[in-house]
Amino acid sequence: MATRIRRILVAVRDLHHPPRIELRKAAEIARAAKATVELFHVVDPADAHAPAKTLKAEQRLDLFARSPFFRGLRVTRHSNVDYPPHEAIVRRAVKVRADLVIVATRTRGLMKRVLLRNTEWELIRQCPCPLLLVKSPRAYANSAVLAAVDPFHTHSKPANLDARLLDFGGAVARLLKGSLHVFHAYMPLVNYSPFPGVAIPVGPPTEMEEAHAELIASEFDRIASAAGVPPRARHLHMGIVSSELCATARSTRANMVVMGAVSRSALRRLFIGSTAEAVIDELTCDVLVLKPAGFRSSVPAREFKVTRVRAVAAA
Repeated sequence: MATRIRRILVAVRDLHHPPRIELRKAAEIARAAKATVELFHVVDPADAHAPAKTLKAEQRLDLFARSPFFRGLRVTRHSNVDYPPHEAIVRRAVKVRADLVIVATRTRGLMKRVLLRNTEWELIRQCPCPLLLVKSPRAYANSAVLAAVDPFHTHSKPANLDARLLDFGGAVARLLKGSLHVFHAYMPLVNYSPFPGVAIPVGPPTEMEEAHAELIASEFDRIASAAGVPPRARHLHMGIVSSELCATARSTRANMVVMGAVSRSALRRLFIGSTAEAVIDELTCDVLVLKPAGFRSSVPAREFKVTRVRAVAAA
């Protein structure tokens, strides 16, 4: 597979404060990939002052587009009256054929932890193109990119998703002159000893656990080798995915974790959960979320009245 980033869409939520970290990172990727950037803002159609706010949004986006970060890059801006925000972002991404959507997240609480809003969670489920959630101010140059794979598809992920994660993660690592690492965590085998009214977990025979670990290691090494990831950059751990992935991201000093997500119905998600949702809030680095090839968003294609798009040449 050949991955190329040609068009980057940056979703700007707050017009009163320039999203400097997101703009800098968008420019960093765009410059390395020779890509164009569009700054996009959504205006709520229920707002009585929507036309005036749309004009104001254009003016603010113009200022953001003239940031020194974008010097020498082609940047456009677009404001749109649409609702809800995540659907508006998906519609715009599809319309401009974005290869990457960048969304700002914000730090909340006394511990300065980044917590995602409903818009980000819905984009994780519905955005058909790669979605970058910016959580850290650290620059990307010469950084590690950590791809979290699931070789045995224990969470019902399509078989092509791991290859896509490694392909896109490797492309991003090369663009940023960094290194690609690959991660997987698995749980030990557990048997249950039946007692009246209760099932007590017990460990399986040692040889069975060893065979289980060898099988996982063999498949993990196979997909890592196919992606050209050297042994020193392979991280296979036994344990809970969320804690092991966060620990590995810290130990490798990864500035970006690449993960897969599959949109599921609310009922099914309630029962089996989602690996992406379980760990994204715990990670302190940026997170790049990808869907399997052929994924189709359920966001309707309807459009609201939109403003014109005008190119802004960065100074």
